[in-house]
Amino acid sequence: MFLLHHIDPTVKKLKAQIANTLTLFNLSLGALAIIFIIQDELRLALVFITVAALLDRLDGAAARKFNCTSEFGKQLDSLSDIISFGVAPAFLIYQASLYVFGYPGILLTIFFIICGAIRLARFNVTTNNQFFVGLPITAAGCVLTFQLFMVPYFHPAYFMFITLILSVMMISSFKLRKV
Repeated sequence: MFLLHHIDPTVKKLKAQIANTLTLFNLSLGALAIIFIIQDELRLALVFITVAALLDRLDGAAARKFNCTSEFGKQLDSLSDIISFGVAPAFLIYQASLYVFGYPGILLTIFFIICGAIRLARFNVTTNNQFFVGLPITAAGCVLTFQLFMVPYFHPAYFMFITLILSVMMISSFKLRKV
């Protein structure tokens, strides 16, 4: 009985770290995506962002399953999301297409990242657990990432438009029911 009493808190602590570990893998993949974007390996970066999205989904599910949600985990998740679904997708589409616009392309890339940061900050201080307000950064980042497949077929102005629309949707006030 004594042994079980001491094992239970240890198991609970380990379970609590599963979600945070998945979040840190998400962050690592976002950072790897940026490194590969710099090396002009855009399709590999797309793979890393895609796997990061899967891990982002799993970390929240693990936290809820093990009943180990925390303020620390929420903040860590947002910091990871700005890298994996804000910076990495913005750099990806910039490197693939927006660079042709020079400074306007750079400014729009930064605007996407800023809107993502605002979206995450608003989420972190919101207590409404039934709705997302604005497009979640994970969704915006994934849509932007998969635009890479469209680059050979569309004019670069299309990607300026999509990036602008996704940016505005993240900071808009429309509500989406959480699944």
